[in-house]
Amino acid sequence: MALSGFRMNLRNVVKVRNLLILPLSPKWISTTSVSQKNIRSGVYKTTNNRSRPLTYEQAQKPHLIGVTKAWNSWNASNLDGEHKCLPETIWEDVFIRKFMTGTWHNLFVSEIIIKRRQNLIVVAGLVSRSVAARKMYFLLGYTEELLSNLLKRPSGL
Repeated sequence: MALSGFRMNLRNVVKVRNLLILPLSPKWISTTSVSQKNIRSGVYKTTNNRSRPLTYEQAQKPHLIGVTKAWNSWNASNLDGEHKCLPETIWEDVFIRKFMTGTWHNLFVSEIIIKRRQNLIVVAGLVSRSVAARKMYFLLGYTEELLSNLLKRPSGL
């Protein structure tokens, strides 16, 4: 039976639990052309009037990671024999990023970079100078102390 000569008859209709399921007809399939939008992951775009410029790290293409751009998380859990701590490391990184964006609300200009050196966790990033120095020092001490207590290992900013 050719699809062009497809006709609806009772033999082509399937009934499952009182639901009427009609067979697929070529007339019911619609296709559209591909939209040429920039929807790739990891590619940052500037605003139309260029009011928020990109940082050096954001301006790099994703395929240049490891060449001119560094990773956002540095850890050794993907080495041979370190498979049991990988899920903990990922969840700790997510927790640290959410904690930092919540504690340092609208103060980080760049992305939060997490570096793990043996047992030490170092969190880095560019911070705007829109708050007083006293508040900045308080946030530094507060964040280091809470991260050290919550993660049960020394941390630094």
